[in-house]
Amino acid sequence: MASDVVIGDSEVDRSRRVFLTAATATTGAIGVALAVVPFAASWLPSERARAFGAPVALDLSKLDRGQMVVVIWRKQPVYVVRRTPVMLASLAGHDERLKDATSANSDQPSYAKNTARARKPEYLVLIGVCTHLGCLPKERFQAGLADLGADWPGGFFCPCHGSRFDLSGRVFAGSPASVNLRVPPYAYENAETLVIGIDEPNQKGAA
Repeated sequence: MASDVVIGDSEVDRSRRVFLTAATATTGAIGVALAVVPFAASWLPSERARAFGAPVALDLSKLDRGQMVVVIWRKQPVYVVRRTPVMLASLAGHDERLKDATSANSDQPSYAKNTARARKPEYLVLIGVCTHLGCLPKERFQAGLADLGADWPGGFFCPCHGSRFDLSGRVFAGSPASVNLRVPPYAYENAETLVIGIDEPNQKGAA
């Protein structure tokens, strides 16, 4: 004859202890995890820090001659162009057509106040925001484009209101924009690393 299975008090107590021990351990683990998350997060740069000055590095070894890449710094697009010798040669011969050929009234670090508007002529670094009303100029690097005229030397064209800039970001006369495209602070950490947001390699970030 089959008999009912009876669990004694000692068995119940033992099961309860196992359950409570497991629950306590699980709760403790969750508590530790929750404590670690904000602690770990405190070591990371915040979105605000990245948006308002944290430097941005770019590997130049992956940038081909004649190519442009866009990097975001302070929530702004930064155009980085690796200029060819032909592109650099195009900077000469049209100063009389520019509003600020010497960048006397435009915004750039002192080391970029030259014809190339750059530390190294090969690399152009510009904030890609039109100085008229903040649109994004488009790359129109090819010289003599039909819609821009046979005398177009190559550069940037703003589709919003027609401002034109050469391959140094200098604005052409007749454009709504009054000054050249801005040059942000930047430095070279080494031969292949450009850092946007600092003037010297040992800086933490521009103010």
